[in-house]
This record gives sequence, C-alpha cells and structure tokens, in this order.
Amino acid sequence: MLAKVLSSAVIGIDACRVEVEVDISSGLPSFTTVGLPETAVRESKERVKSAITNSGYRFPDDRITVNLAPAHIKKEGTGFDLPIALGILAATGIIPAENDPRYMALGELSLDGRIKPVNGSLSMALAARDSGYTHIFVPFENGAEAAVVKGIETLPVRTLAEVVGYLRGYSRLEARQAHPETLLAQENSYDVDFSEVMGQAHAKRALEIAAAGGHNLLMIGPPGSGKTMLARRLPTILPAFDFEEAIETTRIYSVVGMLDKDRSLITRRPFRSPHHTISDAGLIGGGHIPRPGEVSLAHNGVLFLDELPEFKKHVLEVLRQPLEDGQVTISRAASTLTYPSNTMLMAAMNP
Repeated sequence: MLAKVLSSAVIGIDACRVEVEVDISSGLPSFTTVGLPETAVRESKERVKSAITNSGYRFPDDRITVNLAPAHIKKEGTGFDLPIALGILAATGIIPAENDPRYMALGELSLDGRIKPVNGSLSMALAARDSGYTHIFVPFENGAEAAVVKGIETLPVRTLAEVVGYLRGYSRLEARQAHPETLLAQENSYDVDFSEVMGQAHAKRALEIAAAGGHNLLMIGPPGSGKTMLARRLPTILPAFDFEEAIETTRIYSVVGMLDKDRSLITRRPFRSPHHTISDAGLIGGGHIPRPGEVSLAHNGVLFLDELPEFKKHVLEVLRQPLEDGQVTISRAASTLTYPSNTMLMAAMNP
C-alpha cells in the first residue's frame, strides 16, 4: 500500500516542501530510502523501526520503500523520522491514509517513541503556512518558535503515540499560541546599557551617529580605553526590532540550532564578537555541510571585530561582498545557498 506524508527540508534558511512517500509491498524484508538522503536520513530506518515497535504498533515484515520527493534536493538532518513513521503507519492502516494530507510533520524519533527537537522548525512552519496547510506537528521543545507563525495551527507533540491518537480521533492536542507583539514589547531589555558610560563624549557621539545612519565604525585607542565596553553597548541604542526583522534573525538562529528552547523569538539586536583566529568559513559561512557564519548571525545587529590587525588578511577580504550586498552567497557543485548579512561592522585596534 502507498501512503504520503508531508514534511520539509531546510535549504539555507528557507524551507521547501518534501513529500515523504512510503510504499509497502510483498517481498523479502527490507527498508530502502531514496531521494538523495544523507547519512542521518538513511540511518532513520533503525530509529523508526524501534520507535514504532516500542510505541506498541506492529512494524511490517515486508519490502518498504521510502521516497523523499523532489529527489534532486539533498535531504539532511533527522527531522524526517516522524513523517517516515507516520507514512509506515498509514500504509499499514493504523492511521488514516489521506491522498492529500493537509498537515506537515517533522521531528526526530527516539528509540522509545519520544520526539526530539530539530533545527529549522520556524522556517518549516513558514513554509507550511505559505503552502496552505492547516496545521503542523512539531516536537514539544520547538513549539514556542513555530507558534509565532500566524495562519497555521502549531501542534507540539512529545511522543509518536500522541500523534497517532490524534490522527485516529482518540485524543486531542492543544495548539500552541504565541503573541509576537507582546514578546517584542516585553523582552527587549539588555544586560548592559549605553547610559552607563561616563565620559568618552567624542566616542559616544561617534556611536550615536553610526547608530542613526547604520554606518560602520573603526575605533583606535590604547588598551583599556573602553573600546570593547562601548562596542557592547552599541546595540542598546539601535532601533527596536520590528516583527519582520525578529523573524528573519530568529530563522537564522533556528537553522543553526542556537535558539534557546525557552525563547520563541529573538527580540534584541544580536551582537557577535568572533575571535581573531576565526576562519573565512566561520566568518561568512560554508563548510562541508554549509551553515551560516558570524556575519549572518549578526544579521540586523552588530558584528564586532576586536584587535582588527590580528585577523588574517584573506578572512577580512571575504567580508567585502557580504557588507556591500547585505547577503552571503555560497556556491557549491550541487547547489548555491544565500544567507542574509545586513549588519553593522564595528572594529577596534590599538594605535
């Protein structure tokens, strides 16, 4: 029998829809996953089998083929565990098999059936809403960040059995609600403040002008003169986040996995201060599995380079395009990714 469950894959900081098609046919027992799965996706068969069995359901002893469509996009991460499990349960008749399901599911399965958090749930919730789905199943720890998306019901779940009970009509799930306007109004306080700086009139005047116009700034002074102290207080005089800026910044931190589980939205301007030994991939992004760099983590905030002459020459040179264009483009043989990098650059050095 054939079943289909909808999920999504994160490309850059955006998410695209992925159809998880599960076909169970007679033959020797096997479990095959196709559609450009990487290692963590291929290993999901062991987690899915144990989760289904330990949740009290029968795992079929037949030939199982899982197709992740579109097949030309590389699938990464562990978020496909839950939709694959739901597809198998739908193909065996345990839950209703819908020809066109209006829900999206994501989550990593533990061997006992618990659902663990995944990265990028905010981008996936935005993709589900834009595709016209009515609700999305997310791990309970990801419920807060996914709930800030309006126009779709966010259903946080803790176990596979909870999802099965809901789809069979035996139990109810409470949709998570969030009020972004309230969060933006209440959680914009900082640990430090610009008003704490005594003296330094010329330096404070320069920071005020830079903050007003979004200018980059270089401070030159002897050690101990207060360069780093002033830099850390620059975000406190920048304009407050609006909702769109908060969503953009939160998506980056969600994809990287740096969003606190108790925080649904980043409401303060980010301040990033990388060490001078950082590599070019760490600063602008990239790597074997591409991920955003420090310049993208400082999007809509401040990127502070302390001890500027200590940074490697080629590392500083790669900053030119992100600062001019407000975005980072990383090209690989198989794909091209774009990360936002609209940031204020602030640097400090000794005479």
